[in-house]
Amino acid sequence: MRIFQNIAYTRFPVTTIIMVSGFMLGHAGSTVGQDVNDFIAIDGPSIALTNVKVIDGTGSPAREGQTILIENGRIAAVGSSEEIAGIVQNARVLDLQGHTVIPGLIGLHDHSFYTGGNGRAAQLSFSGSRLYLASGVTTIRTTGARAPYEELNLKRDIDAGLKIGPNMFTTGPYLTGEQGATQMMHLDGPESARRVVRYWAEEGVSWFKAYTWISREDLAAAIDEAHKHGIKVTAHLCSVGYREAVAAGIDNVEHGLLANSEYHPGKQPDECPAGFRNAYRDLDMNSEEVQATFRDMVENDVAMTSTLAVYEISVPGRGPIDERVYDILAPEIAEEVRAIADVRRNATLEAGIAIHPDVYQKALEYEYAFVQAGGTLAAGVDPTGYGAAPPGFGDQKNYELLLEAGFTPPEVVQIMTANGAKVLGIDDETGTIEVGKVADLVVLEGDPEHDGHIQETRIVFKGGVGWDSPKLIESVRGIVGIR
Repeated sequence: MRIFQNIAYTRFPVTTIIMVSGFMLGHAGSTVGQDVNDFIAIDGPSIALTNVKVIDGTGSPAREGQTILIENGRIAAVGSSEEIAGIVQNARVLDLQGHTVIPGLIGLHDHSFYTGGNGRAAQLSFSGSRLYLASGVTTIRTTGARAPYEELNLKRDIDAGLKIGPNMFTTGPYLTGEQGATQMMHLDGPESARRVVRYWAEEGVSWFKAYTWISREDLAAAIDEAHKHGIKVTAHLCSVGYREAVAAGIDNVEHGLLANSEYHPGKQPDECPAGFRNAYRDLDMNSEEVQATFRDMVENDVAMTSTLAVYEISVPGRGPIDERVYDILAPEIAEEVRAIADVRRNATLEAGIAIHPDVYQKALEYEYAFVQAGGTLAAGVDPTGYGAAPPGFGDQKNYELLLEAGFTPPEVVQIMTANGAKVLGIDDETGTIEVGKVADLVVLEGDPEHDGHIQETRIVFKGGVGWDSPKLIESVRGIVGIR
């Protein structure tokens, strides 16, 4: 890769650790194992990224010919390469002509586990965390845990420099009703909700996720108890509508339109109507019922998480799954995922296994209209379903899908970075490329405004340490989905 040519890579061990809002922002220390250090492309007290295009995450237009100076893990200066040439003389300089720098992605629905193929499920504490970071995702919220202790331990090891991965906000077990999946907590009343929340809050999780069949009463109890412990709650809803969840005090909702059943004409309290999405083919985003939802969310500062990547893979008539997805999956899983993808994307709508293209288009319109109404939209991949939206790669796919929804490239970057940081309460430290913030940055080869994607990650800076993205991807090739 040409950005690494003619650069001396002397290691500069840095032991400073910065604690921010319950998560670790820091350098790889001198105690990390050699296998971890091998994936660091560049480190040091002063690094200058010169001659780059910058999309800074604020929503402002991109700027050409910029230099970003990193000092001791933070952004010390940003400006035209000519203006700040004098202050980078003592820095290690990377001439990145032909590259773009964006803030590190904030994945707001980025599980530490993966589901795929024919009922497979695996905790990806090795390959998943590496793939997130390699794809430019520097912070994740797991948004529902199958193995909460494994997540807490993974976070601890990443923070200590023993494993490679993004900063993590961990979640407790899914909170649902009697019809939930076997790996979830089946609540049987408000006191059970409070008991579970108390326990996991004391164990150290920072969020909870409610799931499809939770009741209004149990959801309200879980939210109330979580807030008493300084913990927040999000949800993949259905039995409870968005306006009902807002009234209960929820902090965030997941999946946009495709998890909100409140517009279904047959909706009954605490019931999840089967096939409710099919009624949304003609939903009017300017209707009073939709705008009322948006008003409630905006007035109560409730954000929405977009997860278009995990839905788009089941829409007939869409393009084929990117071949690089199959390349990183374990071969037997790749074979199963390819077969399912072929069926889903070529399915007749009568088969009932696909998302109607008209409904998917309404999902795009819903998210755009929410932002136009003043709402905060963030994004995540949700690496579940049948497995064609894996960690990191699915986050990158969201960039393309949000462009399709009508957002400009700077707006999409803002959604995927600054807005996620805002939801997590860390926007004073990360999420944008501004002086004083932690140097969580993604170096992309090419121009995402012209290319229409953010796939070409080359270096991913987390806390000022530059990780070799292609090398990390290569280290997990063929094992994603099983390890």
